Parts: sequence; structure tokens; C-alpha cells
Amino acid sequence: MRYLPKSPDERREMLAAIGAKSIEELFSSIPERYRLNKPLNLPPALSEAEIIGYFKERAAENSNGYVSFLGAGVYNHLRSVVTDAIIQRGEFLTSYTPYQAEIAQGTLQAIFEFQTLMSQLTGQEVANASMYDGSTATTEAVLMAERLTGRQRVLVARSVHPEYREVLKTYAKHSGLQVEEIPYAANGTVDEKALHAAMRNDVAAVVVQSPNFFGVIESINALAHEAHAHEALLVTAIAEGVSLGLLRPPVEADIVAMEAQSFGMAPSYGGPFAGVLASRDKFVRQMPGRLAGQTVDSEGHRGFCLTLATREQHIRREKATSNICTNQALCALAATVHLCLLGKEGLREMAQQNHSKAQFALGELAKIPGVRRAFDAPFFNEFTVEFPRSVKLVNAQLLRDKIIGPFVLGTPYPELTKHALVCVTETTSRKDIEKFAGAVRHALEQPI
Repeated sequence: MRYLPKSPDERREMLAAIGAKSIEELFSSIPERYRLNKPLNLPPALSEAEIIGYFKERAAENSNGYVSFLGAGVYNHLRSVVTDAIIQRGEFLTSYTPYQAEIAQGTLQAIFEFQTLMSQLTGQEVANASMYDGSTATTEAVLMAERLTGRQRVLVARSVHPEYREVLKTYAKHSGLQVEEIPYAANGTVDEKALHAAMRNDVAAVVVQSPNFFGVIESINALAHEAHAHEALLVTAIAEGVSLGLLRPPVEADIVAMEAQSFGMAPSYGGPFAGVLASRDKFVRQMPGRLAGQTVDSEGHRGFCLTLATREQHIRREKATSNICTNQALCALAATVHLCLLGKEGLREMAQQNHSKAQFALGELAKIPGVRRAFDAPFFNEFTVEFPRSVKLVNAQLLRDKIIGPFVLGTPYPELTKHALVCVTETTSRKDIEKFAGAVRHALEQPI
């Protein structure tokens, strides 16, 4: 779409229509000291040909030919061209909000199907129409637990994604929530003894992630038992949705917050993605966001409508559960199409490939002198290793071989200096893994 600014004559005509003689008169209600009486500090305008050339140059900077071993909450998975074709249809791409059910049946049905798939995946009874992403879904789950329990103390595993914890702390800062972190044990799982010592009858929620940020799989059943013994709720975060193709869903959890990026959404420089919030039916009245429901019309035909929308725009502010204003409808549709194309067996096969390739990668790295696995608990497609030197130095060397190295754990976890979080998905070939291991070996052999 081309940008065609208004001509001087058109601007005069518009001003005349609203009874203003000039732009200055139009903005006369704004105090003089708040007006910018000079041009914006922007570069000069470009012609259409120059703009096209600029973006071609930026596109050429993309990492063509690179292989990535970076995960940490954003994952590179296979995506069908069918998904992109469907979400780019005008009916979905340009649709706004589905308030008028009679003209938004397609959007409402897509939301309903997304909710159904998310409920099935997470083992919960109800899921909402989506949240912004996994981090906000996790925080909204905590706020939901606060409303349900009337308590304000929250215990969060330190093995939860660092950025998820930062978002929670930001929300908690002025809301009265008391957030305390629980350390991880030597095997990478939540330290259950520390959790037990911290549990009292003032805890609203225990927040864990599985697979956690170190790639380790947590024992959800044991953690749920500990939380429920003190009448607290267990919130389980899932950053890698594909893991549910192989792992048992967290049915013991009271609220599940998940990032759906792995289902048909490209990494895209970190977004936009789609968060998931699923829970038990008895908690539905405290669920943030919106819910689409299935019904029948006056003639008995199947139809869809918004069933629950507990946000400020719809109900009194003091009764609102959240001011998150929307759902990620287009991204949620991508996840829905992707999962329908995969099916149960396809998702299971994808998960098995992730796990087996990650196991192979660990085996190859373990052959390198000085490289060892940090945590011995089971993992899915990410695992933590310790190098004999700085991970940043190793990654700099890997980039020369067109390899995007693993996540540097020492940044969010100072005690884990020289530790790396390695991610392998179904997109990583055996040849890529062997090249990666060889490049790591070569990088470690170089003099510092």
C-alpha cells in the first residue's frame, strides 16, 4: 500500500470543514510549552525506489546459511506454508474484534478451536482465547491465583525463565504481591526441601516451569502435592509447547501458562507470539482475557459467540480480572492451523525428533575434553553443559563457521559462568550437530 499524503488544498478543505483556520488554531488547546515548534529529528524522506533498496539491503543482512543452537524460550521449528497462506487471507488478517457474532463467525470459531486444542494439550478443562505471550500469561496466572486464594505471597522457582520472572516482578512492584524465589537443586530441578521450608498458609501460588529454563523436566505431581498441602495453587509455565507431544500434560497443575510460539510461529526477532492460559472450569470466573463459546442459533444451527470477557471494557473496573485488552487472534490462528495439520501423531513424531536429536548432540559434546553436562535430570530438547572457558568466546568463534551458539547462562545466572544452554530441534540435521560439536572442539583448542 502506498502512502499518499494530503495536498495543501486538501488540508485547507479539512480545516474548513471543522471550522479551523490553520493547524496552529486546531492545536490551540495544547499549551504552548508542550508544543514542538520545530521539525522532528528525522532523516529526509526517501523515494519509493530508495525505500525498496533500503529494505533489500537489510534483508541481505539476514543469517542465510546459518544453523542455530539457541533456544531459551524461542524455538525454530518446521512450519507449513499452508499456515501462512491461511492467516494471510483478508478475512483473518484484517479482522478486528469479534464483538458482533453475526459477522465474525469465522474468527470466533478459530478462537474456539484454539481454546479446545490448548485444553487438550495442557490437560486442563478450559483455556482462554490467548494472551500476549508466555511471560504475560505466567504473570496473569499468578494474579488469578491471588484472586482465587486471597493471598499475596508467591513462590517462584529460580529455574523459571528469567524474563518471565522479570515480568512478574514488574507487575508485582505496585500490586502488593510478595514474590520470593526458590533455588534449584544440584540436578537442575526445583529444590523441594527449600520449597517445603518456604511453604506456609499465606502462599497464593507456587510457580514452576517444565521443561524448566535449564531444559530439565520437573516432577509436577510432587510439586502440586506440596502446594495443595498448604491450600496454595500450582502454576505451571511451559515455554516449549512441542514438549507436550512427548511429555505427560501437567494435569495436576491448577493453572497452566504456555508460550504457543512453537506451533507455527517463526522466531521473528522475538515476537509477536501467543500466550496460553488454561485452568480448571471452577476457576473460569477469575480467568483474564476472553472466552469464545459454542452455541446454537434460533434455527438450531451451530454458532459461536463471546461467552466471557472479564476486562475493563466490558464490566466495572473493580470487577475486571485484567486489563489485557485483546487476544493474539492471528498468532492463535497460526497455532490452530499448525496443530490441525500436524495431528496427534505428527506432534508426537516432532517431539520425538527433538528429544532424540538433543540426546545425540549431548553425546557428541560429551566427547570433547573439558565439556560436561551440568544437570543430570531428564530433559527434552535443551540441556545445560559447562565449558572450560567463556561461552561468549566460544560463541564468537562459532559465528565464524556460521553457527549461532547456545545461550550464555552466566548472564542471568552469575553462578553458572561458563555454562551454556544448548537447544536442538527437528530442524537440526545430524550433519549440523556434528559440525557444531567439531566447531566447539576447535574453539576450545584455540589459545586464549
